[in-house]
Amino acid sequence: MRAAVGDRIVVVPRVVGGPARDARVVELRNADGSPPYVVEWSDTGQRTLYFPGSDGRLEHYEEATAPPSAGFHVKTWRITVHVFEHGDDTTAHAVLRADAPDPLEAKGSAHRHPADPEVPEIGDEVAVARALHRLADTLMGAATADTAAVRG
Repeated sequence: MRAAVGDRIVVVPRVVGGPARDARVVELRNADGSPPYVVEWSDTGQRTLYFPGSDGRLEHYEEATAPPSAGFHVKTWRITVHVFEHGDDTTAHAVLRADAPDPLEAKGSAHRHPADPEVPEIGDEVAVARALHRLADTLMGAATADTAAVRG
């Protein structure tokens, strides 16, 4: 695998249903483009040293930004999630910014049962999962309404 600054690395999950991650190569450690690479992960913005494994795929910058005449039309949609914790309650607010002028928004919440151990990360995960699930439902509803409007 030989990379250049700006290339994208996609790491596929090793288990079915696991999360895929992607990162942008921001620095080469070897002049010939061989590993390891310094990458910036799109989900966290964190920069780390990356050693490719069998689960990683490299997309060269030229491929990822190919002009529309090459059959590609690339769009970037961003989801921002804010997590608010207060005592045993956690709320997540997810916002999708796409091509539409108005963003789509959804909220999710979680409440820790008094008998459960105090592990804030679990509340965060549950609240965010619920917010993203509702955001997906909202997006599907918008797509359904748009389809109906186009069909008449």
